[in-house]
Amino acid sequence: MENLHHIVVVGGGAGGLELVTRLGNKLGKKRKARITLVDAGLTHVWKPLLHEVASGSLDANANEINYRAHARKHHYEFQLGRMSGLDRKQKTVVIAPFHDEEGKEVVPERHIDYDTLVIAVGSTANDFGTPGAQDHCLFLDSLIQARRFHNLMLNAFLRKNHDAYCGNGHELPITIIGAGATGVELAAELRLASRELPVYGMNHLRAEDVSITVIEAAERILPALPARLSAAATRELEHQNVRVLTGQPVNEIRDDTLVMKDGTELASEMTIWAAGIKAPAFLAELEGLETNRGNQIKVHQTLESTTDPDIFAFGDCAECPQPDSERPVPPRAQAAHQQADVLFKTLRNRLQGGEAVPFVYNDHGSLINFSRYTTVGNLMGNLSGRSMYIEGKVARLFYLSLYRMHQLALHGFLRTSVIWLMDRITRAMHPRLKLH
Repeated sequence: MENLHHIVVVGGGAGGLELVTRLGNKLGKKRKARITLVDAGLTHVWKPLLHEVASGSLDANANEINYRAHARKHHYEFQLGRMSGLDRKQKTVVIAPFHDEEGKEVVPERHIDYDTLVIAVGSTANDFGTPGAQDHCLFLDSLIQARRFHNLMLNAFLRKNHDAYCGNGHELPITIIGAGATGVELAAELRLASRELPVYGMNHLRAEDVSITVIEAAERILPALPARLSAAATRELEHQNVRVLTGQPVNEIRDDTLVMKDGTELASEMTIWAAGIKAPAFLAELEGLETNRGNQIKVHQTLESTTDPDIFAFGDCAECPQPDSERPVPPRAQAAHQQADVLFKTLRNRLQGGEAVPFVYNDHGSLINFSRYTTVGNLMGNLSGRSMYIEGKVARLFYLSLYRMHQLALHGFLRTSVIWLMDRITRAMHPRLKLH
């Protein structure tokens, strides 16, 4: 094999996959560098869509990207496995053994040499050590977890529908802890799913039998977003018969009960944790990298790690400072998208002996989608710096465009157009709710 500069990207999420796609198309194709992507899964699904997979309003099979097939088309290599260690002196990444569902080793531990390493492993839910969270909550950090939630939800609907048919108690209390974007959007998707039940033969369980509660420890939902957007979201949730509890920290989670800080108990047969995120814990154990309390790797504004000029990190797993701001870049999909673009320029410049490009985050606003009901949000004006509140069909159009932009970065215009057309056909031919 040619002695090419080897760029290894760990993490095939939104930012990581966009980065290796551009590197492969521009550098790998022309044999200017060797590009390798490492990920613990075989396929990619855009993380902001996982709540739709969980509720059944989106078929993940139609929206998955197979890393191996994508790598072949875009001139990079793919290695299946989870990063478990780092040897900075030898410049190697340690990849843990890969096991099948029965626990048998499929691929042994490997060591991958690198010249430049990029870490983009995203984030996981942060339960803040809440008693019972790990044992009794469902999480939506991965496609596997989203599919598990979907199966449990369908089984719960079937069970309660049968109980209603038999004349037994059939109330189904569902609770979402955390009212950020994921929690709010999931609540709307679950309400839609409960209203679709009679269409598919579950005629005995009514939508009002499925109680959905969103709990937020802060004084309002969507606390990181403007107050006007939070108020509009609260009104929409209440209009969809979703109970909203704010200023209510959860102290303990039991099998079918939540215990609030004031001692109040709340029945919950399905509990979803969507309150806060943190970077994967293994990052804090990597040799010689500086991390914060949330396990994020500390980087300079150029996304270069503070301790090693050959290691970069971006996305949710990195703490990136910004000029004239005490707060680092927020862990959002649009930030990862922008960072992937800047980091591509930096890595290209490195091969030519050029300078790194500082990252400056541009907040384009926030959009919250309430399933098929409505969409609300605010768009930031690039010139004025002011935000513009939007809702309804216009906001929905902008919301959908975010995913199409991600697809454009991965597939190009022609293929994305074909995917859009196939999505339209699929929605017309298949049930609105995924039933398996």
